[in-house]
Amino acid sequence: MRDIVILGSTGSIGSQTLDVIRERRDQFRVAALTAGGSNIPLLAEQILEFAPPLVALSRPTAVQDLQLALYAAAKQRGWATGEMTLPKIVAGPEANLEAARLPCDLVMNAITGAAGLTATLATLEAGTKLALANKESLVIGGRLVTDKAAPGQLIAVDSEHSAIAQCLRAGRTQEVRRVILTASGGPFRGRRREELTEVTPEQAMKHPTWNMGRVITINSATLVNKGLELLEAGLLYDIDLDLIEPVVHPQSIVHSMVEFHDGSTIAQCSPPDMRLPIALSLSWPDRLANASAPIDWTQAASWTFEPLDHEAFPAVDLARRAGQLGGTAPAVFNAANEACVDAFCAGTLSFLGIVDTIARVLDEHVANAENPEPAGGDVLSSRPRGAGLVGADRVTIDDVLAADAWARARAADICA
Repeated sequence: MRDIVILGSTGSIGSQTLDVIRERRDQFRVAALTAGGSNIPLLAEQILEFAPPLVALSRPTAVQDLQLALYAAAKQRGWATGEMTLPKIVAGPEANLEAARLPCDLVMNAITGAAGLTATLATLEAGTKLALANKESLVIGGRLVTDKAAPGQLIAVDSEHSAIAQCLRAGRTQEVRRVILTASGGPFRGRRREELTEVTPEQAMKHPTWNMGRVITINSATLVNKGLELLEAGLLYDIDLDLIEPVVHPQSIVHSMVEFHDGSTIAQCSPPDMRLPIALSLSWPDRLANASAPIDWTQAASWTFEPLDHEAFPAVDLARRAGQLGGTAPAVFNAANEACVDAFCAGTLSFLGIVDTIARVLDEHVANAENPEPAGGDVLSSRPRGAGLVGADRVTIDDVLAADAWARARAADICA
Protein backbone atom coordinates (compact mmCIF):
# COMPACT_ATOMS: atom_id res chain seq x y z
CA MET A 1 0.00 0.00 0.00
CA ARG A 2 1.44 3.36 -1.05
CA ASP A 3 0.44 6.59 0.72
CA ILE A 4 0.02 9.46 -1.75
CA VAL A 5 -0.18 13.21 -1.11
CA ILE A 6 -1.84 15.20 -3.91
CA LEU A 7 -1.05 18.90 -4.13
CA GLY A 8 -3.65 20.66 -6.27
CA SER A 9 -6.28 17.92 -6.13
CA THR A 10 -9.13 19.87 -7.76
CA GLY A 11 -7.17 20.70 -10.92
CA SER A 12 -7.01 18.57 -14.06
CA ILE A 13 -3.98 16.46 -13.07
CA GLY A 14 -5.04 16.20 -9.43
CA SER A 15 -8.52 14.98 -10.38
CA GLN A 16 -7.13 12.44 -12.84
CA THR A 17 -4.69 11.20 -10.21
CA LEU A 18 -7.68 10.43 -8.01
CA ASP A 19 -9.30 8.66 -10.99
CA VAL A 20 -6.28 6.33 -11.13
CA ILE A 21 -6.35 5.74 -7.37
CA ARG A 22 -10.12 5.14 -7.37
CA GLU A 23 -9.63 2.00 -9.46
CA ARG A 24 -6.77 0.75 -7.27
CA ARG A 25 -7.81 1.30 -3.67
CA ASP A 26 -5.95 -1.84 -2.69
CA GLN A 27 -2.66 -0.29 -3.89
CA PHE A 28 -2.91 3.40 -3.00
CA ARG A 29 -4.19 5.44 -0.09
CA VAL A 30 -4.66 9.23 -0.09
CA ALA A 31 -2.68 10.75 2.78
CA ALA A 32 -3.50 14.40 2.06
CA LEU A 33 -5.23 16.67 -0.43
CA THR A 34 -4.48 20.33 -1.05
CA ALA A 35 -6.27 22.98 -3.08
CA GLY A 36 -6.34 26.71 -3.58
CA GLY A 37 -9.99 26.97 -2.59
CA SER A 38 -11.61 27.94 -5.89
CA ASN A 39 -13.62 24.71 -6.25
CA ILE A 40 -14.84 23.87 -2.76
CA PRO A 41 -17.73 21.57 -3.83
CA LEU A 42 -15.34 19.29 -5.75
CA LEU A 43 -12.84 19.24 -2.89
CA ALA A 44 -15.63 18.28 -0.47
CA GLU A 45 -16.63 15.35 -2.69
CA GLN A 46 -13.00 14.22 -2.91
CA ILE A 47 -12.64 14.33 0.87
CA LEU A 48 -15.79 12.28 1.44
CA GLU A 49 -14.72 9.67 -1.10
CA PHE A 50 -11.04 9.29 -0.20
CA ALA A 51 -11.03 10.29 3.49
CA PRO A 52 -7.59 11.93 3.67
CA PRO A 53 -6.37 12.58 7.23
CA LEU A 54 -5.10 16.05 6.19
CA VAL A 55 -6.50 18.74 3.90
CA ALA A 56 -4.63 21.97 3.13
CA LEU A 57 -6.14 25.16 1.70
CA SER A 58 -4.05 28.04 0.36
CA ARG A 59 -6.88 30.51 1.05
CA PRO A 60 -7.75 30.69 4.79
CA THR A 61 -11.16 32.23 4.10
CA ALA A 62 -12.18 29.01 2.33
CA VAL A 63 -12.04 26.88 5.51
CA GLN A 64 -15.56 27.66 6.67
CA ASP A 65 -16.86 27.20 3.12
CA LEU A 66 -15.26 23.76 3.04
CA GLN A 67 -16.73 22.72 6.38
CA LEU A 68 -20.22 23.75 5.25
CA ALA A 69 -19.75 22.01 1.90
CA LEU A 70 -18.69 18.81 3.68
CA TYR A 71 -21.78 18.76 5.86
CA ALA A 72 -24.01 19.56 2.87
CA ALA A 73 -22.45 16.81 0.75
CA ALA A 74 -22.70 14.30 3.59
CA LYS A 75 -26.35 15.16 4.13
CA GLN A 76 -27.01 14.73 0.42
CA ARG A 77 -25.53 11.25 0.66
CA GLY A 78 -27.88 10.46 3.51
CA TRP A 79 -25.16 10.15 6.13
CA ALA A 80 -26.30 10.48 9.72
CA THR A 81 -24.71 12.81 12.25
CA GLY A 82 -21.43 11.37 13.51
CA GLU A 83 -21.03 9.16 10.45
CA MET A 84 -18.42 11.50 8.98
CA THR A 85 -15.00 12.21 10.48
CA LEU A 86 -13.63 15.59 9.46
CA PRO A 87 -9.99 15.67 8.37
CA LYS A 88 -7.48 18.00 9.94
CA ILE A 89 -7.73 21.22 7.91
CA VAL A 90 -4.79 23.61 7.68
CA ALA A 91 -4.87 26.87 5.75
CA GLY A 92 -2.64 29.70 4.64
CA PRO A 93 0.42 30.27 2.44
CA GLU A 94 2.38 27.51 4.20
CA ALA A 95 -0.40 24.91 4.13
CA ASN A 96 0.90 23.15 1.01
CA LEU A 97 4.28 22.77 2.68
CA GLU A 98 2.78 20.92 5.67
CA ALA A 99 1.23 18.43 3.26
CA ALA A 100 4.42 18.16 1.18
CA ARG A 101 6.44 17.27 4.29
CA LEU A 102 4.10 14.51 5.45
CA PRO A 103 5.65 11.05 5.80
CA CYS A 104 4.37 9.25 2.69
CA ASP A 105 5.54 7.23 -0.30
CA LEU A 106 5.01 9.88 -2.98
CA VAL A 107 3.90 13.48 -3.40
CA MET A 108 2.08 14.42 -6.61
CA ASN A 109 2.73 18.11 -7.23
CA ALA A 110 -0.13 19.16 -9.51
CA ILE A 111 -0.17 22.82 -8.47
CA THR A 112 -0.38 25.23 -11.41
CA GLY A 113 2.32 27.83 -11.96
CA ALA A 114 5.29 29.15 -10.01
CA ALA A 115 3.40 28.69 -6.73
CA GLY A 116 4.47 25.04 -6.80
CA LEU A 117 8.19 25.77 -6.29
CA THR A 118 8.26 25.87 -2.49
CA ALA A 119 6.25 22.63 -2.28
CA THR A 120 8.67 20.97 -4.72
CA LEU A 121 11.66 21.99 -2.58
CA ALA A 122 9.89 20.93 0.64
CA THR A 123 9.16 17.48 -0.78
CA LEU A 124 12.74 16.97 -1.93
CA GLU A 125 14.11 18.15 1.42
CA ALA A 126 11.84 15.62 3.16
CA GLY A 127 13.41 12.86 1.02
CA THR A 128 10.05 11.82 -0.47
CA LYS A 129 9.64 10.76 -4.09
CA LEU A 130 8.13 13.56 -6.13
CA ALA A 131 5.84 13.07 -9.13
CA LEU A 132 6.26 16.46 -10.76
CA ALA A 133 3.36 17.72 -12.84
CA ASN A 134 4.22 21.31 -11.90
CA LYS A 135 6.81 21.96 -14.63
CA GLU A 136 7.05 25.63 -13.68
CA SER A 137 8.72 24.91 -10.35
CA LEU A 138 11.48 22.96 -12.09
CA VAL A 139 11.85 25.57 -14.83
CA ILE A 140 12.21 28.54 -12.49
CA GLY A 141 14.08 26.66 -9.77
CA GLY A 142 16.51 25.08 -12.22
CA ARG A 143 19.59 23.62 -10.56
CA LEU A 144 18.25 24.62 -7.16
CA VAL A 145 15.72 21.83 -7.67
CA THR A 146 17.83 19.24 -9.51
CA ASP A 147 20.78 19.61 -7.12
CA LYS A 148 18.47 18.97 -4.17
CA ALA A 149 16.95 15.83 -5.73
CA ALA A 150 18.49 12.46 -4.94
CA PRO A 151 18.89 9.96 -7.82
CA GLY A 152 15.46 8.64 -8.77
CA GLN A 153 13.60 11.09 -6.53
CA LEU A 154 12.17 13.23 -9.37
CA ILE A 155 9.57 11.46 -11.54
CA ALA A 156 8.12 13.07 -14.67
CA VAL A 157 4.34 13.34 -15.06
CA ASP A 158 3.95 15.36 -18.27
CA SER A 159 3.17 12.97 -21.11
CA GLU A 160 6.19 14.18 -23.08
CA HIS A 161 8.68 13.77 -20.26
CA SER A 162 7.22 10.45 -19.19
CA ALA A 163 7.65 9.36 -22.80
CA ILE A 164 11.29 10.47 -22.82
CA ALA A 165 11.96 8.55 -19.61
CA GLN A 166 10.46 5.41 -21.14
CA CYS A 167 12.44 5.83 -24.38
CA LEU A 168 15.69 6.35 -22.49
CA ARG A 169 15.37 2.82 -21.14
CA ALA A 170 16.35 1.65 -24.64
CA GLY A 171 19.93 2.94 -24.43
CA ARG A 172 22.61 4.64 -22.37
CA THR A 173 22.74 8.41 -21.88
CA GLN A 174 25.98 8.72 -23.82
CA GLU A 175 24.28 7.06 -26.80
CA VAL A 176 21.60 9.77 -27.14
CA ARG A 177 21.95 11.99 -30.20
CA ARG A 178 18.84 14.14 -29.66
CA VAL A 179 15.39 14.23 -28.12
CA ILE A 180 12.30 14.84 -30.26
CA LEU A 181 9.67 16.71 -28.25
CA THR A 182 6.29 16.35 -29.92
CA ALA A 183 3.66 19.11 -29.91
CA SER A 184 0.04 19.02 -31.04
CA GLY A 185 0.45 22.51 -32.51
CA GLY A 186 -2.49 23.83 -30.51
CA PRO A 187 -5.70 25.30 -31.93
CA PHE A 188 -3.87 27.59 -34.38
CA ARG A 189 -1.58 25.10 -36.07
CA GLY A 190 -0.89 26.09 -39.66
CA ARG A 191 -1.80 29.75 -39.24
CA ARG A 192 0.68 32.47 -40.18
CA ARG A 193 1.59 35.16 -37.68
CA GLU A 194 -0.57 37.77 -39.40
CA GLU A 195 -3.56 35.45 -39.03
CA LEU A 196 -3.26 35.48 -35.23
CA THR A 197 -3.82 39.20 -34.63
CA GLU A 198 -7.51 38.89 -33.73
CA VAL A 199 -7.41 35.68 -31.66
CA THR A 200 -9.79 35.74 -28.66
CA PRO A 201 -9.40 33.94 -25.32
CA GLU A 202 -12.39 31.75 -26.21
CA GLN A 203 -10.65 30.60 -29.40
CA ALA A 204 -7.36 30.01 -27.59
CA MET A 205 -9.12 27.83 -25.02
CA LYS A 206 -10.30 25.33 -27.66
CA HIS A 207 -7.42 22.86 -27.60
CA PRO A 208 -7.86 20.14 -30.25
CA THR A 209 -6.64 17.26 -28.07
CA TRP A 210 -6.35 17.88 -24.35
CA ASN A 211 -8.80 19.14 -21.72
CA MET A 212 -6.70 21.29 -19.39
CA GLY A 213 -6.88 24.33 -17.14
CA ARG A 214 -6.84 27.92 -18.38
CA VAL A 215 -3.13 28.71 -18.07
CA ILE A 216 -1.87 25.48 -19.63
CA THR A 217 -4.43 25.68 -22.46
CA ILE A 218 -3.45 29.27 -23.35
CA ASN A 219 0.23 28.25 -23.07
CA SER A 220 -0.43 25.45 -25.53
CA ALA A 221 -1.99 27.91 -27.97
CA THR A 222 1.04 30.23 -27.83
CA LEU A 223 3.49 27.27 -27.68
CA VAL A 224 4.88 28.72 -24.42
CA ASN A 225 3.99 25.36 -22.89
CA LYS A 226 6.32 23.61 -25.34
CA GLY A 227 9.05 26.08 -24.41
CA LEU A 228 8.57 25.24 -20.74
CA GLU A 229 8.65 21.52 -21.59
CA LEU A 230 11.90 22.00 -23.48
CA LEU A 231 13.47 23.59 -20.41
CA GLU A 232 12.04 20.85 -18.18
CA ALA A 233 13.41 18.09 -20.40
CA GLY A 234 16.88 19.61 -20.33
CA LEU A 235 16.86 19.75 -16.54
CA LEU A 236 15.24 16.36 -15.90
CA TYR A 237 17.55 14.41 -18.18
CA ASP A 238 20.63 16.68 -18.24
CA ILE A 239 20.39 17.19 -22.01
CA ASP A 240 21.81 20.19 -23.86
CA LEU A 241 18.90 22.39 -24.98
CA ASP A 242 20.25 22.47 -28.53
CA LEU A 243 19.76 18.69 -28.68
CA ILE A 244 16.01 18.95 -27.98
CA GLU A 245 13.93 19.47 -31.11
CA PRO A 246 10.17 20.20 -31.03
CA VAL A 247 8.15 18.60 -33.83
CA VAL A 248 4.45 19.16 -34.50
CA HIS A 249 2.40 15.96 -34.33
CA PRO A 250 -1.33 16.86 -34.44
CA GLN A 251 -2.64 13.39 -33.51
CA SER A 252 -0.88 13.44 -30.10
CA ILE A 253 -0.27 9.68 -30.24
CA VAL A 254 3.53 9.79 -30.23
CA HIS A 255 4.29 11.64 -27.01
CA SER A 256 8.02 12.07 -27.63
CA MET A 257 10.99 10.24 -29.11
CA VAL A 258 14.68 9.68 -28.45
CA GLU A 259 17.15 9.34 -31.30
CA PHE A 260 20.32 7.37 -30.57
CA HIS A 261 23.70 7.81 -32.22
CA ASP A 262 23.36 4.61 -34.28
CA GLY A 263 20.37 6.12 -36.11
CA SER A 264 17.64 4.34 -34.15
CA THR A 265 14.65 6.38 -32.95
CA ILE A 266 12.57 5.04 -30.06
CA ALA A 267 9.04 6.42 -29.64
CA GLN A 268 6.45 6.09 -26.88
CA CYS A 269 2.94 5.89 -28.31
CA SER A 270 -0.50 5.79 -26.69
CA PRO A 271 -3.86 7.54 -27.07
CA PRO A 272 -3.92 11.03 -25.51
CA ASP A 273 -4.92 10.09 -21.96
CA MET A 274 -3.05 11.64 -19.03
CA ARG A 275 -4.03 8.75 -16.77
CA LEU A 276 -1.28 6.63 -18.34
CA PRO A 277 1.70 8.88 -17.40
CA ILE A 278 0.02 9.65 -14.07
CA ALA A 279 -0.32 5.94 -13.28
CA LEU A 280 3.28 5.32 -14.30
CA SER A 281 4.48 8.14 -12.05
CA LEU A 282 2.61 6.66 -9.07
CA SER A 283 4.25 3.26 -9.53
CA TRP A 284 7.54 4.14 -11.30
CA PRO A 285 9.47 2.21 -12.52
CA ASP A 286 6.71 -0.42 -12.57
CA ARG A 287 3.65 -0.23 -14.81
CA LEU A 288 0.05 -0.48 -13.63
CA ALA A 289 -2.14 -2.84 -15.64
CA ASN A 290 -4.92 -1.22 -17.70
CA ALA A 291 -3.98 2.34 -16.82
CA SER A 292 -5.32 3.47 -20.18
CA ALA A 293 -6.85 2.01 -23.32
CA PRO A 294 -4.15 0.99 -25.83
CA ILE A 295 -4.01 1.98 -29.50
CA ASP A 296 -6.60 0.15 -31.59
CA TRP A 297 -4.49 -1.45 -34.31
CA THR A 298 -7.58 -2.84 -36.09
CA GLN A 299 -8.46 0.67 -37.28
CA ALA A 300 -6.65 2.48 -40.10
CA ALA A 301 -4.86 5.59 -38.90
CA SER A 302 -2.28 8.10 -40.11
CA TRP A 303 0.28 9.89 -37.95
CA THR A 304 1.84 13.04 -39.34
CA PHE A 305 4.84 15.13 -38.32
CA GLU A 306 5.82 18.61 -39.43
CA PRO A 307 8.38 21.22 -38.41
CA LEU A 308 7.41 23.94 -35.97
CA ASP A 309 6.77 27.39 -37.50
CA HIS A 310 9.11 29.46 -35.33
CA GLU A 311 8.09 32.73 -37.02
CA ALA A 312 4.43 32.35 -36.10
CA PHE A 313 5.21 30.75 -32.74
CA PRO A 314 8.52 32.18 -31.39
CA ALA A 315 7.91 31.06 -27.80
CA VAL A 316 10.08 27.92 -28.04
CA ASP A 317 13.13 29.83 -29.30
CA LEU A 318 12.57 32.42 -26.58
CA ALA A 319 12.40 29.71 -23.92
CA ARG A 320 15.60 28.15 -25.27
CA ARG A 321 17.31 31.52 -25.00
CA ALA A 322 16.12 31.91 -21.38
CA GLY A 323 17.41 28.42 -20.58
CA GLN A 324 20.80 29.12 -22.12
CA LEU A 325 21.06 32.37 -20.16
CA GLY A 326 20.22 30.35 -17.05
CA GLY A 327 20.07 31.76 -13.54
CA THR A 328 16.96 33.89 -13.07
CA ALA A 329 16.13 34.16 -16.80
CA PRO A 330 13.77 31.12 -16.89
CA ALA A 331 11.92 32.48 -13.84
CA VAL A 332 11.39 35.77 -15.69
CA PHE A 333 10.19 33.94 -18.81
CA ASN A 334 7.62 31.97 -16.79
CA ALA A 335 6.46 34.81 -14.54
CA ALA A 336 6.03 37.28 -17.40
CA ASN A 337 3.99 34.68 -19.26
CA GLU A 338 1.63 34.06 -16.33
CA ALA A 339 1.01 37.81 -16.01
CA CYS A 340 0.46 38.08 -19.77
CA VAL A 341 -2.03 35.20 -19.80
CA ASP A 342 -4.04 37.03 -17.13
CA ALA A 343 -3.95 40.21 -19.22
CA PHE A 344 -4.94 38.37 -22.40
CA CYS A 345 -7.91 36.72 -20.69
CA ALA A 346 -8.90 40.10 -19.22
CA GLY A 347 -8.88 41.65 -22.69
CA THR A 348 -5.99 44.08 -22.08
CA LEU A 349 -3.40 42.26 -24.22
CA SER A 350 -3.54 40.72 -27.68
CA PHE A 351 -2.69 37.08 -28.34
CA LEU A 352 0.53 37.97 -30.15
CA GLY A 353 1.29 40.42 -27.36
CA ILE A 354 1.80 37.55 -24.91
CA VAL A 355 5.11 36.32 -26.34
CA ASP A 356 6.13 39.81 -27.51
CA THR A 357 5.77 41.09 -23.94
CA ILE A 358 7.66 38.12 -22.49
CA ALA A 359 10.53 38.87 -24.89
CA ARG A 360 10.54 42.54 -23.87
CA VAL A 361 10.62 41.72 -20.15
CA LEU A 362 13.40 39.16 -20.66
CA ASP A 363 15.43 41.67 -22.69
CA GLU A 364 15.09 44.25 -19.90
CA HIS A 365 16.13 41.67 -17.30
CA VAL A 366 19.31 40.92 -19.23
CA ALA A 367 20.02 44.58 -20.02
CA ASN A 368 19.73 45.53 -16.36
CA ALA A 369 22.47 43.04 -15.52
CA GLU A 370 24.67 44.16 -18.43
CA ASN A 371 24.61 47.83 -17.37
CA PRO A 372 26.45 47.94 -14.04
CA GLU A 373 25.84 50.69 -11.54
CA PRO A 374 28.05 53.76 -12.10
CA ALA A 375 29.86 55.64 -9.37
CA GLY A 376 27.29 57.11 -7.05
CA GLY A 377 24.83 54.25 -7.58
CA ASP A 378 22.18 56.33 -9.36
CA VAL A 379 21.10 53.69 -11.89
CA LEU A 380 20.65 50.49 -9.94
CA SER A 381 19.54 52.18 -6.73
CA SER A 382 16.18 52.92 -8.38
CA ARG A 383 15.73 49.40 -9.71
CA PRO A 384 13.56 47.00 -7.73
CA ARG A 385 15.16 43.81 -6.49
CA GLY A 386 14.96 41.08 -9.13
CA ALA A 387 15.21 43.48 -12.08
CA GLY A 388 18.62 42.23 -13.22
CA LEU A 389 19.77 38.79 -14.31
CA VAL A 390 21.52 36.66 -11.70
CA GLY A 391 23.80 33.99 -13.15
CA ALA A 392 23.32 30.28 -12.55
CA ASP A 393 26.57 30.04 -10.60
CA ARG A 394 25.29 32.29 -7.81
CA VAL A 395 21.49 32.19 -7.92
CA THR A 396 19.55 31.58 -4.69
CA ILE A 397 15.90 30.86 -3.98
CA ASP A 398 15.49 34.50 -2.91
CA ASP A 399 16.92 35.62 -6.26
CA VAL A 400 14.44 33.39 -8.12
CA LEU A 401 11.46 34.67 -6.13
CA ALA A 402 12.58 38.29 -6.53
CA ALA A 403 12.97 37.84 -10.30
CA ASP A 404 9.56 36.18 -10.44
CA ALA A 405 7.93 39.08 -8.59
CA TRP A 406 9.74 41.72 -10.69
CA ALA A 407 8.81 40.04 -14.00
CA ARG A 408 5.12 39.78 -13.03
CA ALA A 409 5.00 43.42 -12.05
CA ARG A 410 6.92 44.59 -15.14
CA ALA A 411 4.74 42.54 -17.51
CA ALA A 412 1.60 43.85 -15.81
CA ASP A 413 2.87 47.42 -16.22
CA ILE A 414 3.51 46.89 -19.93
CA CYS A 415 0.11 45.26 -20.44
CA ALA A 416 -1.60 48.13 -18.64
